[in-house]
Amino acid sequence: MIKVLSVFGTRPEAIKMAPLIKVLQKEKDIDSKVCVTAQHREMLDQVMDIFQLTADYDLNIMEEKQSLSDITIHALKGLEEVIKDAQPDMVLVHGDTATTFAGALASYYNKVNLGHVEAGLRTYNKYFPYPEELNRRLVGAIADLHFAPTFGSKRNLLRENIGENSIFVTGNTVIDALKTTINKEYEFKDPTLKMVDFSKRIILVTAHRRENIGEPLENICNAINQICENYKDVEIIYPVHMNPKVRDVVFGILGNKDGVHLIDPIDVVEMHNLMDRSFIVLTDSGGLQEEAPSLGKPVLVLRSETERPEAIEYGTVKLAGTKMKNIYTLASILLDDKNEYEKMANAINPYGDGYASERIKDCLLYKFRYKKERPVDFRP
Repeated sequence: MIKVLSVFGTRPEAIKMAPLIKVLQKEKDIDSKVCVTAQHREMLDQVMDIFQLTADYDLNIMEEKQSLSDITIHALKGLEEVIKDAQPDMVLVHGDTATTFAGALASYYNKVNLGHVEAGLRTYNKYFPYPEELNRRLVGAIADLHFAPTFGSKRNLLRENIGENSIFVTGNTVIDALKTTINKEYEFKDPTLKMVDFSKRIILVTAHRRENIGEPLENICNAINQICENYKDVEIIYPVHMNPKVRDVVFGILGNKDGVHLIDPIDVVEMHNLMDRSFIVLTDSGGLQEEAPSLGKPVLVLRSETERPEAIEYGTVKLAGTKMKNIYTLASILLDDKNEYEKMANAINPYGDGYASERIKDCLLYKFRYKKERPVDFRP
């Protein structure tokens, strides 16, 4: 059997790795093990429970006020011991976190094959997003197999002289996750969401990235404030990150504002179903840029650049930046112009068809010669 060790440590990684792990567990030729670093403890556990995942190894590295160096050092040391114990043929890491980089480095130090899920995303600005952009590039230099979600990601890898035979276009596993979380009859658990009038046009907002804290976040909140002033049929729902630097700004500007619901972070099932019932999504998140187009929701990205340009090319996403006037103008167009809204809502989703995990599993079988034919790349 092929011994595969999947490594992750944060909530977004867990959401995107969950469907892949489920597929690997069902494959008779694969012995699947899971290691969590618990870089984020509580939010990670929430996802593990929802998807009914059990960790074979739990490093439990989370500490109060931990730095990126703390996370990397503790994860690297712990993963070295796990790899020695598990003796995997392949380590799988996802995306761009400190855990991802530590997992890649531990694999390299122990001369174990590395597979990078969601490979090839780039902005080519090493401080935007920080530290994710450089984590991705460092992992790309180490990986033996690159599971690129799109052909755009594959082109990035080819430009970096990554061998084409090691790159597989699979789609994004987060689209696979949506198949199990969306329910048209879903009833929200959050008390505020239970009271929201979903017959109104709902704008879902998430904004918490490091580079947006401060003036950019103030601009975002002021744009939301202006939308509420001018569109009385719109309700804003903003799950606010627990970071005090985020909460102080958001509650300072939008607290007690009519039409604005500021709630604590919600679990993945609540978020996916909230997104499904929203009219527009405003976000600086990476994952929501992929998820919302699958649900036919136009997305305004609250960043000046994105490592996910495919949705812009296909027309499901627009870069709004962090200037108040630009955010308000783009939101107003979608609220006022039905044709513009429909154009974005009905554009082709470039990120997947719900079978990325199956493709990655087949790639592993192909790598270790359990399959003769190379898996066919995903095409939107």
